[in-house]
Amino acid sequence: MEETQRVARRRRFPFARERSDSTGSSSVYFTATSGATFTDAESEGGYTTANAESDYERDSDRESDDGEDEVSCETVKMGRKDSLDLEVEMASGPVARAPETGGFPGLDDVLPLLQQADELHQGGEQGKREGFQLLLNNKLVYGSRQDFLWRLARAYSDMCELTEEVSEKKSYALNGKKEAETALEKGDENAECHQWYAVLCGQLAEHESIQRRIQSGFSFKEHIEKAIALQPENPMAHFLLGRWCYQVSHLSWLEKKTATALFESPLSATVEDALQSFLKAEELQPGFSKAGRVYISKCYRELGKNSEARQWLELALELPDITNEDSAFQKDLEELKVILRE
Repeated sequence: MEETQRVARRRRFPFARERSDSTGSSSVYFTATSGATFTDAESEGGYTTANAESDYERDSDRESDDGEDEVSCETVKMGRKDSLDLEVEMASGPVARAPETGGFPGLDDVLPLLQQADELHQGGEQGKREGFQLLLNNKLVYGSRQDFLWRLARAYSDMCELTEEVSEKKSYALNGKKEAETALEKGDENAECHQWYAVLCGQLAEHESIQRRIQSGFSFKEHIEKAIALQPENPMAHFLLGRWCYQVSHLSWLEKKTATALFESPLSATVEDALQSFLKAEELQPGFSKAGRVYISKCYRELGKNSEARQWLELALELPDITNEDSAFQKDLEELKVILRE
């Protein structure tokens, strides 16, 4: 009997089996979610985009020589808190052990975990929480890998959006940004690393001073543009750049004065810039985002092109609400209906 139990323990899979019951994502604002399963990448709120090159393939011939990271006290505290709402044993299994052959884990060792994390990320709230716990539990073993680290950063971004408590949102964003920074230190040719660094800069900026928000704005644009350069066919990155341009074009007088005083090259973008990025996302994947179509309608209206604005308003109404941001635009839709009827 004891021998049978020992054999069973040795054969036990080091992390959870794949799930197939995930539903749409519910992430919002600067939580564009790309990169994921094999040939597809999930964008913000569950939209699916073509992934030009899988990081599974990019990393197959390269293994990190870096040492293992230690989980910070803050990370442990947050992990414990979130685990209260999870069936951790079922969702993420026990902490994985390093391969018995010695040395650092290779792609074959980590691949099932990456696939599991991607599937959970594409699920609803519970799936995202389980995915976060899965990655947190395996950080000590796989935390030296870039393909693991950007997914952990993505999971922190998911948790930042899921929680309602302000201090927790800031903590998740801060820890996620650190993981994204560590991932970028291992190489800057990965689009997902740049994208998630930008996303987390945006999330953290929501809890910072005007000066820090402006500084984060520069970082956001820099890394989103790098992500686009590395993966130009990713509509989500174009959507994010469009939203950045739209927000910058609507900066308050105080924000513009502060930017001018602090930086030689202040933040600059126009509604036309925003429109072109949103249209590019729509060109790459029609119907990519309901929020994107609302933005296009708003841009055309502000440019005095009401006929085009009405056309995109109708197109936006054809799409269902997938993300929280889509739902949040309901008020904008109602206002646009009234304005464009006049």
